[in-house]
Amino acid sequence: MRTDTGEIILLEDYKPTDFVLERVDLTFELDPTETKVEARLIFHRREGVATDAPLVLDGDELKMTGLLLDQETIDPAHYDATDESLTIRNLPADVPFEITITTEINPEANTTLMGLYRTKNIYCTQCEAEGFRRITYFPDRPDVLSVYTVNIIADKATAPLLLSNGNYLGGAGMGDGRHFAAWFDPHPKPSYLFALVAGDLGVVEDTFTTMSGREVALKIYVEHAKEPRAAYAMDALKRSMKWDEDVFGREYDLDIFMIVAVSDFNMGAMENKGLNVFNDKYVLADPETATDADYANIEAIIAHEYFHNWTGNRITCRDWFQLCLKEGLTVYRDHEFSADMRSRTVKRIAEVRHLKSEQFPEDAGPLAHPVRPTKYREINNFYTTTVYEKGSEVTRMIATLLGGELFKKGMDLYFERHDGQAVTIEDFVRCFEDASGRDLTQFALWYHQAGTPLVTVSADYDAAKQTLALSLEQMIPATPGQPNKEPMHIPLRFGLILPNGSEAAASAVSGGEVTGDVLHLTERSQTVVFEGISARPVVSLNRGFSTPINLHFEQSVADRAHIARHESDLFARWQALNDLATPNLVAAAESARNGVPAECDPALVEALLAAAADETLEPAFRAQVLALPSEADIAREIGGNNDPDAIHAGRQQVMTAIAKAGREVFARLADEMTVAGPFTPDADSAGRRALRNTALSYLVYAENEPDRALKAFQDANNMTDLSQALTILAHRFPHHPGTAEALSEFKTRFEDNALVIDKWFSIQATIPGEGALKRVRALMDDPLFNASNPNRVRSLLGTFAFANPTGFNRLDGEGYRFLAQNILAIDPKNPQLAARILTSMRSWRSLESQRADHARNALREIAAASKLSPDVSDIVERMLKG
Repeated sequence: MRTDTGEIILLEDYKPTDFVLERVDLTFELDPTETKVEARLIFHRREGVATDAPLVLDGDELKMTGLLLDQETIDPAHYDATDESLTIRNLPADVPFEITITTEINPEANTTLMGLYRTKNIYCTQCEAEGFRRITYFPDRPDVLSVYTVNIIADKATAPLLLSNGNYLGGAGMGDGRHFAAWFDPHPKPSYLFALVAGDLGVVEDTFTTMSGREVALKIYVEHAKEPRAAYAMDALKRSMKWDEDVFGREYDLDIFMIVAVSDFNMGAMENKGLNVFNDKYVLADPETATDADYANIEAIIAHEYFHNWTGNRITCRDWFQLCLKEGLTVYRDHEFSADMRSRTVKRIAEVRHLKSEQFPEDAGPLAHPVRPTKYREINNFYTTTVYEKGSEVTRMIATLLGGELFKKGMDLYFERHDGQAVTIEDFVRCFEDASGRDLTQFALWYHQAGTPLVTVSADYDAAKQTLALSLEQMIPATPGQPNKEPMHIPLRFGLILPNGSEAAASAVSGGEVTGDVLHLTERSQTVVFEGISARPVVSLNRGFSTPINLHFEQSVADRAHIARHESDLFARWQALNDLATPNLVAAAESARNGVPAECDPALVEALLAAAADETLEPAFRAQVLALPSEADIAREIGGNNDPDAIHAGRQQVMTAIAKAGREVFARLADEMTVAGPFTPDADSAGRRALRNTALSYLVYAENEPDRALKAFQDANNMTDLSQALTILAHRFPHHPGTAEALSEFKTRFEDNALVIDKWFSIQATIPGEGALKRVRALMDDPLFNASNPNRVRSLLGTFAFANPTGFNRLDGEGYRFLAQNILAIDPKNPQLAARILTSMRSWRSLESQRADHARNALREIAAASKLSPDVSDIVERMLKG
């Protein structure tokens, strides 16, 4: 394991490599413990580079067994080799030259799951961000693009399948029980997009005909006997390819597109050119083992990785500071795809819930960083919700600012101008400026300034003048390394809703730019006046969550209820109901903390039940309306000195009050929303199941008896209903004999299905209360717990730390000490996994003092350990410092 060196990489230090890499030829002789890699690399010195400049290549825990220059052995005096770098001197000044490097690696022992590793007898690579340097010495950076030829040699009995990027050139037996396969990728790519897979796998095959008439072979490789569970992934892939042609005009460019599903994988998936490698949880699905959420995730992630073919592969990043250029942009694209495949409103609500629960706390804590950071110590720690989700929101804001036609024109220009290049945020933004004629200099601050802007708003209606004055002020909070911020360009979609429910149209606007239904806040404070408004309107602001901000707008309960009844923008209706619920939940938490019963505003109950019973609204939307803000949402709203136990208790009381008041409504929905017939994963059926299960949850709150949930568990004919019933039982009645029986039955039924058993662990990891830690410790001793499998560790330890506020944030600090011990155990084997789970403590400063002290001490315990990885050392240092 690499240990931390403390080296800081700065954006301002970027410069191109001294040598241009023209071509890469790789030969792998695969062996579980002694794989031989020969890399033949053709370079030439970049124009203007000094003739005595050495070639410096990156490495990571490498063992070199051979080094040649133009097929001649290099004098040892002319190079220096360490585990982590290779420096070669005395190279030709003005002609291309070939460096041949032979290394020996041990895939079986590679528990980091970076570079080349072997899991369940499958050889697999993961090279993003800096994994290729674990295979051979190389200029391992995203701006080094080259064409690759790959030859793979392996034992035919154990590895009949030999895959790499690009198009298949051919293969044959070698007479000694081994065979080989050759692949060539004609598209220049950086090393992080290299992929190799070898082993014995089953395959699902299909074809896709592109818009120009080319036939592309599609192959999804999975473990034998799991082929039927890849059918939905194949369907999602074909829909993704068609959608990208129809919406963005992007056609696939190779003869074959392959996906390989593996069970030991640090990430969700990887977009290697032509050979995507997936965590199998985002490929495998059938009604018995996958929930509606699983199907939706498979659809979205298949699309995301495919869309990278253009936004990430054909056009890649100049350096890792530009990571959001491929990830944020591609998240935006997959969000739009899912919105077109399903309900746009429901998808948008889910996106905003995720953004607020994950990215907003990141932006408000010690790990805050800009969408385009300017420095890093460990790049693996910047695969964050800020880069992905906030990066997507920035792209969405460009579309809002420019409108659909100019946004598409800008994207077309980006593809045309930069195909085959490694580019920057500035290159991306310039395309939209050139396409639209609009100066986006101020808007680009969204890439450079960290923190979630706070926009404070007040409205003043003058009946005599028939004017509405909207006063707005923006404040971007200080974040680590950025104490002072400039005003941002904040595009706010809005509506002015009259008393009769219609929308007002102003005859004139002054004090700021308004284009259509978008108000442009560009100053620190400004007042926009709308004229010709015949009656006092209710202002609906930030429709569709057009801008990722915290909005402080004091509106009456009646005004919010008016929006919830009359808004044409369904997202804004959901937001209004959410805004009605939040003050009730905050007050309930305070009441619980003071030991007094919480009260629930009748207006909230009435509004929620009216929406729940409104048959003009799609079931999935009604389910989202009834899903109250989470405990994390409440904690974020309170801001500091948080007591997780009080927040939990107060929310439970509000849930119970709503449940009792709406018992008849929920009983009717539980019956009416039952989906008859065989399971199908379509959006309409999923929405009905979501509303039915939400109603079931409220009914159990109202009755405080497990019988209804027990019956739902026994009657379930799909994993969505089964896992939801089990969750209700485990969370509401953890000590009931029926719950123990259900958990045991579930485990016995699915013990051979790793992805379902992950759910079994997660359901128990999120049971609230003091007994949670004891339960998690016991589950870690269960024979089905596998500490070397990232999915299993995330399902238990990660879920406990991220998603069990009362169980993890114990008043005695034992939850934090438990996490610290496990982080230190995981770090030497899998630093990425350890660092990502450790970020669960990013908001420790918002806790009340006793818990915060315990959390600080646990972080200090980690920081004091010797030989920390750069991944964990970077995270813990920033959390203690910020």
